[in-house]
Amino acid sequence: HYRGAVSLPSITPAYAPQPADVTWPTHEWPRGEIAQQERLVAVADEAFSRPELARTFGVVVIRGGRVLYERYADVIEHFDREPEPISGDTPLLSWSMAKSMLHFIVGTLVEQGRLDPDAPAPVPEWAGEDDPRRAIRLADLLAMRDGLDFSEVYSIDQPSHVVDMLFGVGQPDVSRYAASRPLAHQPDTVYNYSSGTTNIISGVVAGVLGAGDPYRTYLADKLFTPLGMSHATPTFDEAGVWIASSYVHAPALEFAKFGLLYLRGGEWGDHQLVPRSWCDTAQIPRSQDPDNGHYYGWQWWITDDRYGTYWASGYEGQRIYVVPALDALVLRFGRTDAEHYPDIEAWRGRVLDVLAAS
Repeated sequence: HYRGAVSLPSITPAYAPQPADVTWPTHEWPRGEIAQQERLVAVADEAFSRPELARTFGVVVIRGGRVLYERYADVIEHFDREPEPISGDTPLLSWSMAKSMLHFIVGTLVEQGRLDPDAPAPVPEWAGEDDPRRAIRLADLLAMRDGLDFSEVYSIDQPSHVVDMLFGVGQPDVSRYAASRPLAHQPDTVYNYSSGTTNIISGVVAGVLGAGDPYRTYLADKLFTPLGMSHATPTFDEAGVWIASSYVHAPALEFAKFGLLYLRGGEWGDHQLVPRSWCDTAQIPRSQDPDNGHYYGWQWWITDDRYGTYWASGYEGQRIYVVPALDALVLRFGRTDAEHYPDIEAWRGRVLDVLAAS
């Protein structure tokens, strides 16, 4: 996953205002249709019928603040009870889409002057005077350019720090586990996508707010409650740190509210929940991933398509696509192997082309 300096596209961050005649979906999403509604339904339905995308649990398409398409299928399997049919009320797992939610939380603390992206990250494990990791800035962590030796391989057949962190020896204190990794490169010289990096950031946030209940309360007060994400549930480790690399459960339409927040540039109703300048950092490429060719900003993925699409991305194909040029959101939930991620991207492109033609 390593990549140093590359030529990056110049992208001007863009947003779409909430239409004056559309209510904010804090309590309920407005519904609507477009001229190409039948075509939209047919193309969106492909997510459920094409075998290369299986299994798709849910798809939501929103334009102009209105839900145009919503569909669910399949079941959530449980080891201790019968499978649960998936519906609009089902809490779905974010996986790494939670990283983009942490981006928002960090932005609120930067606005308050409690964190500085350009300052060395306040990580206790790096406090020694001779520790070379002291040079790692919060900005380097946000961009996945910290230089730490961390393997993001989801396999039990080869060494994997992410597996050890989430399911093994690092599980009780994910931030400390990740922060214990040595440097493999000088900070801000090499890109390496790392869930450990995100959990280090979450540990920094816990250090500012207080671990456990204070952190939970802040998440609710700043993000979930204002947006009406009343069923959103973050998972914390035993040390009281939100495992922000991987774990928020929420219904699909509540995840869509988070996407709308960024589509609106941090605005919600009459309030600016985070500065628009902070939302800009989600759309500005800092690196290019050598495996998939996509760009990475600060805890968000970025395309260079004609619609300005960027997205929160999760393991097995969880997606919140934010599409400024079309004032649109496309969400997809399910279980798809990484080798078929390009098929998800191609499907997303077909959906957006229908919206653009309507």
